[in-house]
Amino acid sequence: MNHTKKPGWSFTGNNGDFRLEQPDRSSFLYFPLVNEGGMMSSVSPKLHGQVTSGHNTFLTPPISVEDLHNSRASRNFWVYAKGKGAWSAAGNSARQNAAIYGESADEAVLEAGLLWHKVTRESKELGVKAEVTSFVPCGNDKVELMKVVLTNSGPEELTLTPTAAVPLYARSADDLRDHRHVTSLLNRIYTSAYGVEVQPALSFDERGHRINHTSYGVFGAAEGGAKPAGLFPVQEEFIGEGGSLDWPEAVVLNLEAQIGEGGGVHREGYEALGGLRFATVTLAPGQSGSYVIVLAIENDRIDVEALMAKYGSVTAFDGLLEENKSFWTEKVNTVEFHTGDHAADEWMKWVTLQPVLRRLYGNSFLPYHDYGRGGRGWRDLWQDCLALLIMEPADVRSLLLNNYAGVRIDGSNATIIGQQPGEFIADRNNIPRVWMDHGAWPFLTTMLYLDQSGDLDFLLQEQTYFRDSFMSRCKQRDSSWEPGAGNTLRTRAGEVYTGTILEHILLQNLVPFFNVGEHNNILLEGADWNDGLDMAAQRGESVTFTAFYASNLLDLSRLLITLQERTGADTLELAEEMVLLLDSLGESVEYESVAAKHEQLERFYSAAPNQVSGVRAVLKLEQVADDLARKAEWIFAHLRRNEWVESAEGGGWFNGYYNNDSERVEGEFAAGTRMTLTGQVFPLLGHAAAPEQVPAIISAVERNLFDERIGYRLNSSFGGIQQNLGRAFGFAFGHKENGAMFSHMTVMYGNALYKRGYVKEGRKVLDSLYSLSADFEVSRMYPGIPEYINEQGRGMYTYLTGSASWLLLTMVTEVFGVKGKLGDLLLQPKLVAEQFDAERRASIKTIFAGRQLKVVYTASGSAEFGEYQIHAVRLNGSEVTLQRVSEGVLIPRSAMTALPEGEIHLLEVELA
Repeated sequence: MNHTKKPGWSFTGNNGDFRLEQPDRSSFLYFPLVNEGGMMSSVSPKLHGQVTSGHNTFLTPPISVEDLHNSRASRNFWVYAKGKGAWSAAGNSARQNAAIYGESADEAVLEAGLLWHKVTRESKELGVKAEVTSFVPCGNDKVELMKVVLTNSGPEELTLTPTAAVPLYARSADDLRDHRHVTSLLNRIYTSAYGVEVQPALSFDERGHRINHTSYGVFGAAEGGAKPAGLFPVQEEFIGEGGSLDWPEAVVLNLEAQIGEGGGVHREGYEALGGLRFATVTLAPGQSGSYVIVLAIENDRIDVEALMAKYGSVTAFDGLLEENKSFWTEKVNTVEFHTGDHAADEWMKWVTLQPVLRRLYGNSFLPYHDYGRGGRGWRDLWQDCLALLIMEPADVRSLLLNNYAGVRIDGSNATIIGQQPGEFIADRNNIPRVWMDHGAWPFLTTMLYLDQSGDLDFLLQEQTYFRDSFMSRCKQRDSSWEPGAGNTLRTRAGEVYTGTILEHILLQNLVPFFNVGEHNNILLEGADWNDGLDMAAQRGESVTFTAFYASNLLDLSRLLITLQERTGADTLELAEEMVLLLDSLGESVEYESVAAKHEQLERFYSAAPNQVSGVRAVLKLEQVADDLARKAEWIFAHLRRNEWVESAEGGGWFNGYYNNDSERVEGEFAAGTRMTLTGQVFPLLGHAAAPEQVPAIISAVERNLFDERIGYRLNSSFGGIQQNLGRAFGFAFGHKENGAMFSHMTVMYGNALYKRGYVKEGRKVLDSLYSLSADFEVSRMYPGIPEYINEQGRGMYTYLTGSASWLLLTMVTEVFGVKGKLGDLLLQPKLVAEQFDAERRASIKTIFAGRQLKVVYTASGSAEFGEYQIHAVRLNGSEVTLQRVSEGVLIPRSAMTALPEGEIHLLEVELA
C-alpha cells in the first residue's frame, strides 16, 4: 500500500459523485444518510456512525465525533475465512486496525453521491474483497439499507462464513450515561427468521416511566432470499468473556450461532445485538455473493415479513438505490451552476444539499452535532428559508406565515421550533433568555420573499402571537399565565389576538430601538448571532446588530411607501399599544437620551403586559414610514460618529461590541489589535457604512483578519479569556467562535462586498472558502461547506450550517445576478473572467415565478466585471425588450408567468 500518496477526493461525473482512496486514513469523516420520513443516520468509512429517528429513539448507540475512531461498535459485517481467520468487511477488526500503518493494511476506496455511500475494501492477504453500499430510502419509512458484496479476489477457492453484527442500543440518548445498564434490563429481544428485534418494555424516566411502543430491528437475507442460518441476539454472548465488538469470540472462533435458523426465541434484560449468521459459502476465484441488511425503527412491533418483502432482496435494494439517487439529484438540481471550473460546480451541489439536510436533521444527530434534542432554532428557521426560496419556493409562503406565530408582543420570540408547523418552544433548556439578533432576521427573509414573488398582500395577512410565562424580553414572569392556557396571545377580554405580518415585523424592529445600553446601542442581552458572546447580558451592547436593525427600519420605511404606491392604501392598522413605539406620531422621544428610550420602552411593556386591548390604531402610512426613516437615520449618524475606530495605519473600521463592563471591545490597544468580522459585515450588508468607509473596512479586514492558512478569521486574538463578554474567548484561539474561519460570517462578508459592488474582493472571499474546504489534504472533509475551519485548517461541524443557505443565495442573486425586484426578474450579473468557460459562457438553472429557467450568459467582448453590460436578452429564442434600471435589466413577471409550467425555459443573455 502506498502510504505517501497525497489524499484527496475527486468528482467522477456530473451529479456530485466523488471518489476517495484510503478514506480510513483520515479521522473524523462521516457522511449523512437521511429521508423525509425521519430516519437520520451517519456513516463513516469503517461504518461507524449512528442510526436514529430522534433523541429518544436511537437504534445504534449515540455517538460524538471522537467515537468514530474510539468506539468498537459499528455496522459490522464479518467473514471467517476457512484456514485464514476473521476479517471485517467494514475494516473494523482489532487485527485490521492494528495493521493500518503496515504493508498488510487493506486497500479501501470510498465512492459516494446524493445520498448514497459505498466503501470497497480488499485484503490481499486473505484474497477477499467487500463492497458495502449504504443508503436510507427516500419516503417515510424509518429504514436504512446496507448491501454487502463479497468477492473472492484470490487465485484459489475461498470458504467464508459471513456474520452481520450491529449493536441494538434501542433507547434514548439520555440513557447512554444515565442508567445505561438499568435500561438494558428493560429490553425485550425477539428473534425471527430474518433477524433480531428489540422493543424495550418502558421508556425510562424517573419523572414518570412510560410504556414503550417503539421497536428496533436488524434483519437480513442472502442473495436469492436465503434467510440467516442463525442469530446472535445478545451482545455479551456474541463477544464472549474477554472479547470485544472488534474481536468477538463468536467470529474469531467461528462458533455456532446462539439461536438456530428460524429464530422464535425470546430473550430479556441484556444489551442486544443484530447478530445474523449466514450460511457458509465457498466462492471460486472471481465469484461473488451478496447480502442485504435492513435496519428499521417502527412505532410498534415490526411486521418483519412485509419489511423484508419490500426491502430485503438484492433486486429491491438496487431498484430503491436508483430511486433514491434520482430523488436527491432532482432535488439538488433545482439549482445548477456551470462555470469554467467543473469541480467548483460539482462542489456547489453539496452546498445546495446542505440546507435540506439542516431542515431534516435540525442542529443535532450528526457526530459533531452531539447536542440538542432535535429541532431548529429561531435564527435557523429564517435563514434556511433563504435557500428554500431558491430551491422550493412554492412552500415558503405558508412557512413564513407559520413562523411569525412565534413572535411575542414584547418583540422577542420563542427560540426553538417544534416538528409541526407553528409549533414553538420558549427555549431548549428552559432558560429564560433572549438573543438580541432574532428580531432582525425575519424581515430580511420576508423581503427576499417579496422581491421573488411580488406578494405584497402577504404583509397584510393576519397571524397570532406567541405567549408564555416570559415577558418584557424575559426580564419578568407573567404570574397569570398557566401552561394549560396555551401559547397564544389574548386580549384583556380573553379573545385570541391576531395582527398583520407587517405588524409583527414592525414590532420586532421597533422594540430593540429603545432597548439600548449606556452607549445608545442595542443591548446584547443573552447573545446575538455569535452565541459565544453570552456573558454580557447586563451592560453589553451589539453595535453591529444595531446597524442591522437600522437598515431594516430604513428598508421598512421604503417598503411602506411602495405598499402605498402599489395598493393605493394610505393607512395602516396596528395594535394601539404600538403607537408608543412610533413616538414621532405622538410625544417624541429624545433619541440621544438612553434614559428617555428606557422610559418609553417601559411604557410600552406596561401597556402590553403579555396581553393587549385588542383595539387597533389607524395610522397614516406615510407618517409611519417617516418615523421609521427618522429612527434609521439617527442610528446611522450615531454609528458613524461614535463607533468608527480610527486606525494608526490609516482608515478604520466599526467597533462591533461593548462588554459587560460597558467598555468598547474593538480597537488598537497596547496588547494588540482587537477586531471582529461580524462588526463589519452588518454595516456593509445594510446602509450603516457610508460609501467612503467601505474601502477602509476592506483594508482593515485584510490586515487584521485574513490568514492565508485558514481564510478570514471571525476575530483577531483578544489575548485571553473575556469573562465580561462571552464563553467564546475561553476557547483556544483559532477554534470555533474565537478566531476560526467561521463560514457563515465569511459568506455574509462576501455577500456584502458583492452588494456594495466590490466584486473582485467578494470573489476572493468566496474563493478562499471554496479553496480551503476543497483542499482535502488539509480540511479532511467531504465536499461541502463546514461550520468553521480551525487553526489547523480542518473543516469542522460539516453539513449542518446556515452558511450553505447564504452561499447558495449569494451565488444565485449576486454572482449570477438572478434575483427578484418586487416580483419582476432582475438580471444583474457580477461574474468575473475566470468564471466563464472556454466558450465564454456561464450559466445557472434556477426557479423564478414558478418557472424553471436556464440563464446563459455569453461574453461577446470582455468577460471581466465592470467591462461588460447586458447587451441583449432572448427568451426561448425571442428577443426581449430591455427595461434598464440602475441595478441592471428588468423583465416583467408577466413575461415569466406567461410561459408554460413543467419545462426549462432558456434565457440567453449577451454581455458586451
